[in-house]
Amino acid sequence: MPPLSLPRQHARTARFKLGVPRDFTVSPDGARVVFLRSPAGDDPVNRLWTLCVDTGRERLLVDPGAPSGGTLPQAERARRERTRERAGGIVAYATDAAVTRAVYALDGAIHTVDLLTGEVTPLGTTGSDPRLDPAGEHVAHLSGGALHLDGEPLLTPDGPGVTWGLPEHVAAESMGRHRGYWWAPDGTRLLVARVDDSRVSTWHLADPADPGRPPATMAYPAAGTDNADVTLWLVTPAGERTEVIWDRAAFEYVAAVSWTGPRPLILVQSRDQRTTRVLEADPGTGATTPLREDTDDAWLELVPGVPARTAGGELVWTVDRDDTRRLMVGDDLVTPPGLQVLRILAVDGDTVLAQCCAEPTERHLFSYSRAEGLVEVTSEPGVHTGTRGGGVTVVVTRTLDEHGVRVTAGDGRAAVPIASNGATPVVRPRVELMSLGERELRGAIMFPSGHVPGSRRLPVLLSPYAGPGGALVLRGLDDYAVHQWFADQGFAVLVVDGRGTPGRGPAWERAIHLDKLSAALRDQADALRAAAGRFPDLDLDRVAIRGWSYGGYLAAAAVLRHPEVFHAAVAGAPVTDARLYDTHWQERYLGHPGEHPEAYDRSSIVADAPNLRRPLMLVHGLADDNVFAAHTLRLSAALLAAGRAHTVLPLSGVTHMTSREEDAENLLLLELDFLRRALL
Repeated sequence: MPPLSLPRQHARTARFKLGVPRDFTVSPDGARVVFLRSPAGDDPVNRLWTLCVDTGRERLLVDPGAPSGGTLPQAERARRERTRERAGGIVAYATDAAVTRAVYALDGAIHTVDLLTGEVTPLGTTGSDPRLDPAGEHVAHLSGGALHLDGEPLLTPDGPGVTWGLPEHVAAESMGRHRGYWWAPDGTRLLVARVDDSRVSTWHLADPADPGRPPATMAYPAAGTDNADVTLWLVTPAGERTEVIWDRAAFEYVAAVSWTGPRPLILVQSRDQRTTRVLEADPGTGATTPLREDTDDAWLELVPGVPARTAGGELVWTVDRDDTRRLMVGDDLVTPPGLQVLRILAVDGDTVLAQCCAEPTERHLFSYSRAEGLVEVTSEPGVHTGTRGGGVTVVVTRTLDEHGVRVTAGDGRAAVPIASNGATPVVRPRVELMSLGERELRGAIMFPSGHVPGSRRLPVLLSPYAGPGGALVLRGLDDYAVHQWFADQGFAVLVVDGRGTPGRGPAWERAIHLDKLSAALRDQADALRAAAGRFPDLDLDRVAIRGWSYGGYLAAAAVLRHPEVFHAAVAGAPVTDARLYDTHWQERYLGHPGEHPEAYDRSSIVADAPNLRRPLMLVHGLADDNVFAAHTLRLSAALLAAGRAHTVLPLSGVTHMTSREEDAENLLLLELDFLRRALL
């Protein structure tokens, strides 16, 4: 059998994520690590494993085999689409506090497994997001918008558009909160979100390829419109309810919940996202006490993993000081200026594990405790993440020197490996990282294999995301596989992270406030010129740009607003009309459209359609429930009305990112063909 092409391999391996260990849980005694992993880099079926830290021996606990073909519950289908989940088998699990028992859903059927013996018990019920109480005696799960306990309904919808225990759209898509219920540490109560979508605008997703199929409907809160009404309730296993009380008129967003101590911590946020409060709730009365309030003139970034508490009861939080996002434990700032805290990965007793960076192309682990102070856990140049429990830290490492990931678990004195079955790309990226221009924009450049400097001039392909929430220029080799493949087709490929991307401090992130395009486009153009000054083989008369989502938005805007710099573009799932995206994400950067209409006009590109004079390909999944296909269709209609030729590639049945192997492969080949015809 001939070897796979890179496009086919990239699609088959889910962008080289299959086979890689994930979702680690460390037992409180540090003796065991539970995790998910599929058996090969092209096998999407996850198994549940455990590692003995002392011996390094791995044990397979649950092998689901081939998918059963059962019908997934609607909530689980929605979760997989929302998280772009291609994996099968066991895609998530939850454990009791002692990490001796786990619960999971397999094709919707809920099972428990004894993590010490491997004994599996089917529960005879179906649903999604099952979770054990801390003692491991009771199982809660979701089904049909209701919260069930031990197979029986505990909270059922009490009105149209009402669900219990599920996150609302903006929580899952924009806040990073994918949960809607939490067990108390003593198992006597649950804290449950009630979501009422009845006042949220109803949007429709039709399948033009199947005109006989009724359109799907969903509640979608577009910028400037009503959000879901979210309340929190304390509920006993007997069904007794107590509402959690706070000023919901001033703080309508429930951004995060943590319940590890006697009282739950709730992070609420104002609609304009300029103020947050950390609340502590009384489990008996539902009354809340503010622990701290933060404000900012632009917006406050939500940092994953906070608020939290140490075992000693100190609040774990982050604050922006000295143009640095810094870790705060209790009343003390414990990380220095210049070390940006990106997320809190774990709180193990009184030790906090954080992912931080001082250099934007790297991600490192730091721990902090009162006893040991701030400790640098990783130092090898690369991208590191992980978790911690029972004094054992799991470290997942990617570097520019080797394919794949390295995973270890240890207590700081010794570490044992956890095997990764990820696929090795059929091309090896040859990446050079650099700082470009006066703003020291981080960039990565790749040339065709075997290219001799000075031998020929090369068309340039920029391939950015370059938006908030995502950085591409990182020290992870396999992240550049597709970029190198494009380079090997005859391009010099340049990837640049500009203003607005994470890892360079609050001022850098907020440079896009009220204008999401101007600084981002300027940075791409400035980096291009700086790179050409360093590499004379770059032909600035033949420059293309490609991207997806925010990157697609940037690519389309580049040829519309700066055709003197950018000569062709492929724009995948672009946000062309800022008013058509959701409240929490869009209002964070642009404010409310009723208060800042000019910001939405500046950041939308439909009105730029008459300016097009370069080749532009628009690609969009018609089932996209994140960036609706209306964005591409409205821009295409405006281009047609202006008499501007362009290409539209609709993807039938595809959501925001296609997971179908053939589509993903052929999409790259069609992009290549378009760019070749446009530039070569």
